[in-house]
Amino acid sequence: MVVHPDGGWTVVEIKSFPMIDGSADAAKVGAAARQAAVYVLALERVAARTEGARVAQSVLLVCPKDFSNVPAASVVDVRKQRSVTRRQLARLTRIDEIAGALPEGVSFDVTQRTAEELTAAVECVPHQYAPECLAACELAFHCRSRAREAGAVETLGRSVRGELGGLTTVGAVLAAARGEEGDPEDPAVAALRRARALRDEALAGVAACR
Repeated sequence: MVVHPDGGWTVVEIKSFPMIDGSADAAKVGAAARQAAVYVLALERVAARTEGARVAQSVLLVCPKDFSNVPAASVVDVRKQRSVTRRQLARLTRIDEIAGALPEGVSFDVTQRTAEELTAAVECVPHQYAPECLAACELAFHCRSRAREAGAVETLGRSVRGELGGLTTVGAVLAAARGEEGDPEDPAVAALRRARALRDEALAGVAACR
């Protein structure tokens, strides 16, 4: 962070990707801008309690110049990223609200609870599984098992879940594809039935060629 003589604060983001001919990779710059926007929001809270302090809405991005070890700096406007991050943070559920929804007496203290008590504590919390969880969460296998037991379509991935709309279980998806359930006017149901018809047509063609 740079503090100006007039009391202004500017976030400085130092990255290892190069700035070639005065420009850097757009995707990496965008990621750095989103990261810096979080720092700007955090500093704004501190500045609100500091007399005369104000936080700049642009950050200083420092990268290696071309293919050397010489630093090069560029000013990046993060107003858009700041606004997006602020809206996302405002929509997040507060930790005290999450804790208040837990049953009375639930604890996840691994030093004070037995394995059986910890298992029971985890079981009382709803799962929200996605395949991406396997790369980041130690409880992913537990949640995956629960999702599979419930036949939840989340086990197939977030993109598939988004395409299926109101069909939340694998059983409901198969029933809709067979024409046993579902609103024919629902685009997801119509797509499933069309896919099943194409599959049956392809299998019939294969059988006829044998």
